[in-house]
Amino acid sequence: MNWIKNAVGRMVPAEIDGRALRPFRGAGADKGGGRQAGALIRAASDYKNKLLSSIDKAIDACEIRDGMTIGFHHHLRNGDLLINLVMEKLATRGLRDLVLAPSALFPVHEKLVDYIDRGVISHVEGSMNGPVGRACSLGKMKKTAVLRSHGGRFRAIQDGDLKIDVAFIAAPCADSHGNANGLNGPSACGPLGFALADSLWADRVVVVTDNLVPFPCYPWSIEGGHVDFVVQVDSLGDPAQIMSGTTRITRSPTRLLIAEYAAQFVRDSGIMTEPNFSFQAGAGGVSLAFVKYMSDMMAAKGVVADFVRGGSTKYMVEMLESGMTRYILDGQSFDLDGVRSLRENPNHIETNPFVSYNYHTKGCFAQRVQVSVLGATEVDLEFNVNVNTHSDGWLLHGIGGFTDAADANVTIITAPLVRNRVPIVVDSVTTVTAPGEMIDVLVTEYGIAINPRRHDLLERVKKSSLPICSIDELHHRAMQMTGIPQKPEFTDRVVALIEFRDGSIIDAVRQRIVRS
Repeated sequence: MNWIKNAVGRMVPAEIDGRALRPFRGAGADKGGGRQAGALIRAASDYKNKLLSSIDKAIDACEIRDGMTIGFHHHLRNGDLLINLVMEKLATRGLRDLVLAPSALFPVHEKLVDYIDRGVISHVEGSMNGPVGRACSLGKMKKTAVLRSHGGRFRAIQDGDLKIDVAFIAAPCADSHGNANGLNGPSACGPLGFALADSLWADRVVVVTDNLVPFPCYPWSIEGGHVDFVVQVDSLGDPAQIMSGTTRITRSPTRLLIAEYAAQFVRDSGIMTEPNFSFQAGAGGVSLAFVKYMSDMMAAKGVVADFVRGGSTKYMVEMLESGMTRYILDGQSFDLDGVRSLRENPNHIETNPFVSYNYHTKGCFAQRVQVSVLGATEVDLEFNVNVNTHSDGWLLHGIGGFTDAADANVTIITAPLVRNRVPIVVDSVTTVTAPGEMIDVLVTEYGIAINPRRHDLLERVKKSSLPICSIDELHHRAMQMTGIPQKPEFTDRVVALIEFRDGSIIDAVRQRIVRS
C-alpha cells in the first residue's frame, strides 16, 4: 500500500479497495469544480400506483442484488426499527457484500454485527456508533469503512462518490405518492433532511411509513416526484428511544462550570453583542447547559440572536417562544418540544445538509454561524480534534455534523480535562477528525486555551476574569493528574477512512490489537 502524508501530518493511503484517494490539504484547499451525479430518469406513467403491500414487495420491485449500496437516514435515532428490519429481510434472501450507507447508526443496530460476520454487509459508509464501530475496529468488515460528516455524506452522494442503489426512507407521515415529513404520527421525529440526498440521487427510493395520510402530505420534506414506492408498516420506531438520552442538562458541577465558562467567553469576548449574533450547540448535557447560561446572559443584556442552529431542544424552543432568537434553523429534533415547535411555529425552519453543511455548494450557511459549541473525545497540542475514536483506539463514534459545524466564525470545544481517568488534552490525538486550523477555543474546568492563530480572541478577553491559559499548560495539568497514558496497539490494516467534508482523507483508522 502506498502512503501519503497529508496537511495534518498523518500518513493516509493513496488508494484503497481500488479507489484513488485524495489526501487532506487544508480546511479551505478544495475549490470544487466537479459535476453533480445523475439519477435514473423514469417516466411518470410508470408510477400511477406506488403503494406496495410489504417491505418484501419493495425489495422485489427494487431488484436488490449482491454488492448493492443501501441507504438509510437516522432521524429516528436509537428508536429506529427500519434498518434492522430491512437488513434482516435482505439477509434471509441470501444476499451478500451489501454496502450499508446510513447517515448514522446507533446501539439499537447491534444486530448488524452478525450480518457483517456472515458477509451480508461488506462494509459501512456512514457514521457508526457503538457496537458496529467496535466490530469495524476488530477488522470484521471485508472492505474499508468510510466515515463522513452529515455535510460530507450529502456532498459524496451529490458528487457521485457514494452511489446509493436503493434508499429506504423512514417517514413518520407520508401519502401514497411518496410525499413525506416527520412532523406527525406515532414516530414523529421532526426534520427528514438527512434523507434528502438519498431521495434525489438514489436509483430507487422507497418511503416506508407507519402513518399513511391522504394526498397531499404537506409540508413535504421528501417530494413524491423522487419516490418509486411507498410501503405502510405497523411501526417505524420506538418513540421513547427516538427522543431519549441526549436532552437533559448535566448535573455535574464540573460540566456545569465548563458550560458557564463557554457562555461567559462568548459574552466577555463581545461576540454576543455583535450584529447578527448566532450560535449552534448540540444536545449533550454540557451543550444544553451552555444554551441555558447563554440565554440568561443574553436576557441580562437585552440581546436577541439572529438565529440559533439546531438540533432543536426545548431550551432552544424556549428562546424562540420568548423572543430571544428570531429563528431556529433545525437539522434534527432531539425532543418532542422541538417536533411540536417545528410543526407549529413558522420561525422554526427545517433545514437539510445541502443548505446548512454541504461544502460543494454556492455557500452553505455553516460559515454564517458566529459561535459553534462542540464536544470531543481528544484535543491535542495543535488543536486537532478527535471525535471518532477513544484514546484506547476503539472506533465508537461517527462524525455527525462536527467538521461542518466547525466552520463557524468561532468554534469552541467543551470537554473535561480528564474523563474516566483518561486525559482529554493529549500530545497527539489518536485520530484526527478536524484540523486544528478550524478550532479556536478549548474550554475545560481548569482553564480556557485559545488557539494562537486567533490573536483577535486573545486580545478580546485580556480583561476578562476567565482562567485563560495555554493548551500546553492544560496538557501538563492533565499529565500530572493521570500520568502518561499507554498508547493503543494497531495492526497495519486500515479498517476505516476518516473523510474531511470536502472528500479528502484526513486520517485512517487501523485495526485494533486486542491482547488476551
